[in-house]
Amino acid sequence: MDLDFFADQMANQAGTIHSLTLGVSEERARWKADPQSWSILEVVNHLYDEECLDFRVRLDIILHHPGQAWPPINPTGWVSEHHYNERELAQSMDNFQKERRKSLRWLRGLESPDWQVAVTSPFGKMRAGDMLCAWAAHDLLHLRQLVELQWATTVRSAEPYQVNYAGEW
Repeated sequence: MDLDFFADQMANQAGTIHSLTLGVSEERARWKADPQSWSILEVVNHLYDEECLDFRVRLDIILHHPGQAWPPINPTGWVSEHHYNERELAQSMDNFQKERRKSLRWLRGLESPDWQVAVTSPFGKMRAGDMLCAWAAHDLLHLRQLVELQWATTVRSAEPYQVNYAGEW
């Protein structure tokens, strides 16, 4: 396992997430394509909660407390329970960035972690290495979601004009 690669990737991805929110108004940050979709603000706050309540906590349990039960999480429920769409975008992004920096300091401070150590999770056998890789991959899923939201708001804002000349989405 190349910890430096994944830590660097997560640091870069945090920067990209931030970049995708620059200049976004509060109205646009709260906009949803449909009631089942997430807004930019909901994505950012989901990333924040996942950063401090899920990945780092669970990776620490796998590495240092493998017999300990994982605390329950409810990522889809947190969207409404934690009132993500009522928060301010700048503060939400700041919260995520601070937690990511904390996570990166923690990760880079690990001494000879055993990436093969495994626990039985609700998802089956989960190795520490699996959790780290999933953490980095999770960012990419939400980066794609943020780009899709940027596309949708661009198309919506362009009306009555078309963006077809740009190419197929």
